[in-house]
Amino acid sequence: QVQLVESGGGLVQAGGSLRLSCAASGRTLRSYGMGWFRQPPGKEREFVATITWSGAYTSYADSVKGRFTISKDNAKNTVYLQMNSLKPEDTAVYFCAANRISTIPVTEKKEYDYWGQGTQVTVDS
Repeated sequence: QVQLVESGGGLVQAGGSLRLSCAASGRTLRSYGMGWFRQPPGKEREFVATITWSGAYTSYADSVKGRFTISKDNAKNTVYLQMNSLKPEDTAVYFCAANRISTIPVTEKKEYDYWGQGTQVTVDS
C-alpha cells in the first residue's frame, strides 16, 4: 500500500506560481511512476503530468505544456508539480497518483493504483 498526501495548494493571482508536493508513505516511490491529475469544478478528473520511476521520461497535457514541470525525488519519496504562469482555467483540485507500470509515461487515470486526497488550487483573475 502507498499513502499519498498532497500539499502546496492555495489561492494565487493569474500569472503567479505554485509548487505542489506529494509525499508518499508505506512504500518507496522508487518502484512507481507518478502522475498529477486535476478536477475542475463540475468537470471530470483530467490528466496533467506524469513521470516514470527514474524520472527519465515525462509527459504533459497540452494545456499545461511549457508552464508546468513534474519532478520526483526518490530519496525524499516525494513528487512535485511546479506550476508557472497560472491561469484561471487551472483552478481545480489537484491529485497525485502512483502507478506500478513505472517505466513509461502513463496518462490514463484508470492505470493508476493509488491516489491522494487532493489539494485545491484557485487562480484569481
